[in-house]
This record gives sequence, structure tokens and C-alpha cells, in this order.
Amino acid sequence: MRLLFQDPTTGLRRLRLETPSDLWRIARLVRPGDLVGASTTRRDPEAPMDVAGAERARRRVFLTVRATQVEFHGFSKHVRITGPIVEGPFDIGRHHTLDLTEGDDVTLGRGDLSPGERAILEEGLAGKGDPTIVIAAVDWGDSSIVRVRGRAIEPIADVRRSIAGKRYAGGQGEKDRASYVEELETLLRREGVDAQVVLVVGPGFLKEELARRIQEHAPELARRMRVYPTAESGRVGVDELLRSGRASEALRGTVAAEEAEVVERLVRAVAGGTRAAVGRAEVREAVDAGATETILVSEELLADAEVIPILDRSRGGKCRIFVVRTEGEAGARLTALGGIAAILRYDWTSAERPTGSPGATRAGPRSGA
Repeated sequence: MRLLFQDPTTGLRRLRLETPSDLWRIARLVRPGDLVGASTTRRDPEAPMDVAGAERARRRVFLTVRATQVEFHGFSKHVRITGPIVEGPFDIGRHHTLDLTEGDDVTLGRGDLSPGERAILEEGLAGKGDPTIVIAAVDWGDSSIVRVRGRAIEPIADVRRSIAGKRYAGGQGEKDRASYVEELETLLRREGVDAQVVLVVGPGFLKEELARRIQEHAPELARRMRVYPTAESGRVGVDELLRSGRASEALRGTVAAEEAEVVERLVRAVAGGTRAAVGRAEVREAVDAGATETILVSEELLADAEVIPILDRSRGGKCRIFVVRTEGEAGARLTALGGIAAILRYDWTSAERPTGSPGATRAGPRSGA
């Protein structure tokens, strides 16, 4: 995401959306009632009758709408913002939908961003472009290949097959295995062309066999390939890799991997019973005590009137705010913990270190995290 212009008086910003993650970010930054502008096409009622029909039907113009509805379509990579037109060459007051994709410029006419929204904006502006990483979590008969770019995890293929007699050499089982490896290799060679890194993971020996074939048939791709063990294959194996930190060097710069890893840190802290605060009341107390290192908040709570003041107070204490998508395993885990939680620098409820906080010392580790 690139900041092209900012008016310090009104807070108006002009942003360029450069990655799929930026589409997610702008969808979370726009609230109902905001003024949003972009280049778009609309039927021109003022076109003279002697203009060709196709040109008279649509005209490219810059329109500003007052948002009433925001829709994020991650799979097709676009954001739809609908509302009445407030600025434009014609049709003022009529409804229009701005359809935003990668590469588009958009203006946002609101300066009072909440702390969570500021965290999202700063995350986007700090990025140098999201690296594209392909992950193949493979095992005989159950494999998944996904593309990871920033916060976007896009499914490429789920390859599930019944393989006859896979424990024995020869016959139909051997043909099935050869066909299965060939199919996975073809997918990886196709999808790996534009990837900075290709990760092949899984529980068995299929990952090594697949890596060997790519080394033989596509040595250029093999130089960008890494192989890691996981206990599971398929989508579960992808989630396991992202949260484990095992491939942190290869996944560096990918916010989806960082999201999974920081939620995993939170869950471990909750299980320990001391270095975590869960729920609005506990996080509020931890913020007031200056104990928070990182606050994790679900994207659904960014505009919550009770959560905003908590996040606002936290920004003065060198605390990082990390917004977690509700979609996916990491979001589900945070939602189960109330949608907001914090990793702490120290146990702010400790009886040995009085802080004046009304929090009570916990009897022991929480369960069910």
C-alpha cells in the first residue's frame, strides 16, 4: 500500500492498493458513512445521441460515494463499496458501486481512524510488497497446494485420490502413485513460476520424492524450494506450518504466517496461566498496568465502542496492536478467546508485585485454550 497524498487538515488520504492484502485492509478501513472515491465507469446520461452506443453507455469518471455497504471478495481479489454519489460530473444522489482491485487508487475522507485501523494502515504502508509463497502439504492421497501472499491464503488445489495397494510395489498401486506424483509436480511447476519461495511439507516420504523430481526436471524452481516435515498434510498441514514457526525464514514478510505464529504464542501464554490477558476486562486491566506487549484483536471488533478505548490507551505504552482476520484457524482461535487478548511482558496480577490493579491472582493455568 502506498500513501499518495494526505491532507493534514481534513485527514483525506489517497492510497494505492498494490497487493491482495491491501484489498483486505481497505475493506477494514472503510466504515458506513465514509466518503470513498475512485475511478470507475458509469452510464453517461448527458452523452449526445450521435455518440456511438457503446461509448454512450459507459464513461470513465472519478466518483465519490458515501459508503453504505462494503464487501471484500478475497477469492476474486476485489472490494465492492456501495453508496450514493456525493461528488462527480452527474447522477449526484444516485447509488453506485466502486469495484476496487490491485493497482487502483482510492481516496478515504476520514481522519479519525481508530487505533486498530491505524495499525492496519501502518502495516500496509510499512510493507515493501507481499512476497508470493506457494505451499504444498502433501501425502499419498491427500494433498493441498495454496498460495500465500501477505494476509491472503488462496487455495490452488486439493488433490485427493484413492491409491490402490500403496504399500506394495508393482501393479495398479504403482501406477496410481506415479500418476499422483506427476500431478503434484505439474501443479507446483505451474504455480511456482511467479513464487519467491516454494515450500513442500508433509509427514511421509512423498515430499522428498516430489522434491527430487523437481530437482531433476525444473532445477531453477528447485533453487527456490524448501522441504520441511509436518505431522499432517492437506489444509491442516498448511495451518500447522504457518503457526509452527518452522519455516519462519522462508515465510518472512508474509503476514499470514506471522498472524498464525502470534496467535500460537498467545495460546501458549494462556496455557501457562500468567503471561496472557483474555477478554475485554482483563486486557483493559493489563493495559492500565502497562503490562501488555502485544494486543490481538479480531477484525470484527475494530469499530466496537468498548474495544476502541482499550486500544487507544495501549498505544501510549509501546504496545503493538495486531489485527487478526476472522477467516481461518488463527481467527477462530482468537474468537474462541473472546476476540481480544494480550501477550504480556509480565504477570500483572502477581501477588509478589503489587500494581494497584483490581485484578485477582489466578489460581492456575486456564484450560480449554
